[in-house]
Amino acid sequence: MKKYNFLAFDLGATSGRTLLGTLCNGKIETKELTRFPNAIVEVNGKFYWNLLSLYLSILDGLKECARQGIEVCSVGIDTWGVDVVPIGKDGSILGMPRAYRDPYTDGMPERFFEIVSRDTVYNATGIQVMNFNTLYQIYAAVKEGYTPIMEAEHLLFIPDALSYMLTGKYFCEYTIASTSQILNPRTATWELSLLEAAGVKSNLLLEPQAPGCVIGPLRDAIASSTRIGKVDVVAVAGHDTASAVVAVPANNERFAYLSSGTWSLMGIETAEPIISEQSFKHNFTNEGGVYGTTRFLKNICGMWILEQCRKEWESVGKHYSYTDIVSMADSAEPFVSFINPDDQSFANPKSMLAAIEQFCIRTGQSVPTSDAQIVRTIFESLALRYREVLEMLESMAPFAIDTLHIIGGGSKNPLLNQYTASAIGKRVIAGPSEATAIGNVMMQAMAAGVVSSLSEARQIICTSIETEQFTPQNSDEWQRAYKRFQTLK
Repeated sequence: MKKYNFLAFDLGATSGRTLLGTLCNGKIETKELTRFPNAIVEVNGKFYWNLLSLYLSILDGLKECARQGIEVCSVGIDTWGVDVVPIGKDGSILGMPRAYRDPYTDGMPERFFEIVSRDTVYNATGIQVMNFNTLYQIYAAVKEGYTPIMEAEHLLFIPDALSYMLTGKYFCEYTIASTSQILNPRTATWELSLLEAAGVKSNLLLEPQAPGCVIGPLRDAIASSTRIGKVDVVAVAGHDTASAVVAVPANNERFAYLSSGTWSLMGIETAEPIISEQSFKHNFTNEGGVYGTTRFLKNICGMWILEQCRKEWESVGKHYSYTDIVSMADSAEPFVSFINPDDQSFANPKSMLAAIEQFCIRTGQSVPTSDAQIVRTIFESLALRYREVLEMLESMAPFAIDTLHIIGGGSKNPLLNQYTASAIGKRVIAGPSEATAIGNVMMQAMAAGVVSSLSEARQIICTSIETEQFTPQNSDEWQRAYKRFQTLK
């Protein structure tokens, strides 16, 4: 049977990779071709993404594919959300994109709400208020008098900008646009009054287009220099979480997903956005999915806390692998102390270890006395926070939730997966860990007509990718722990 090859470029905040997805005989196989770093660059107090470095890394991925003699049907790009690239009237890139961690947006939502009220913004967009959303980046740039934004003819989101560099074609993909807090999820069009309130012209953003269509072929010069040929660039679900949700191996709608990594994103897939007093109160977000779906979700601090602790341990010569980390947590005494992972004190402290200690002291708990106990505290606290957010979801979901699918890198942590199943009292299915890249590939396959629907794509993933199931254990102990956790506000 014929093989179909698709090339996925999956770019994250710290690294990117080129992944080859091959569909044959109703199954998918993946192979990583290249991996490359990505980092925020500080210049004169401003923080940027190195767009040109990412572009060159993509060209390297195309070259490696050609070097291996692989013929591909198309390529697709997914990235993080919210950040934008300013484009001039002549099509020139006016500057590197500001990074969402640039502190120039600190306090900007509150200043913007003096012009347009918070509830008006949420009712129009259904998006969780976060200071780095595109709306507040634009507003901050105007207040700063930032020339590239002030002079821009268009703003392109990161995957669209990279596609533009590859094809010469302007495009605005819907799922990445939906992260901006400028898009109305009911109409799938821009809320122009918000752009005007931010101080820019209303046609700065291109009309969003649904994922799953061809943007255009590679420019002649790129097709020739990389030797890959005139391959099409497809608008996949450009937001990495949207791509990851495509790859959830579900067989019905009654599931929640947890995209687990540095950030955890827990949500459901719905036919319509959910914008209500309750969703506003709980600060849930409505982001675009594929084929008209909405990703109703909430951002949760994920493995960020553990990653920061590992950096501190490494600075004093303690090098723990993830296998070590899991063993350490498993060996520690259960349910000694908890933290609220989404407490502001853990956002970006000078010392994460000190922040954990101070939180325990402030909440009248025992302070963890060993590295193993700290890891156990983090894992148990994440599982309990997942339960808390899942209960919020269940109170607003239009259907009963039977299963939690954990996807992304965190799905490879069996101990945390078991804690999560026990905490929520539901079945957990873990995998695929490469969900984002697989979802990217599947959107290309649907654009090519190789896969006919989202349900078929998920069925292929179910039969191709090994997953692991976890069921609740020690339910009474976890229930008592949850009651304690809920008092830590």
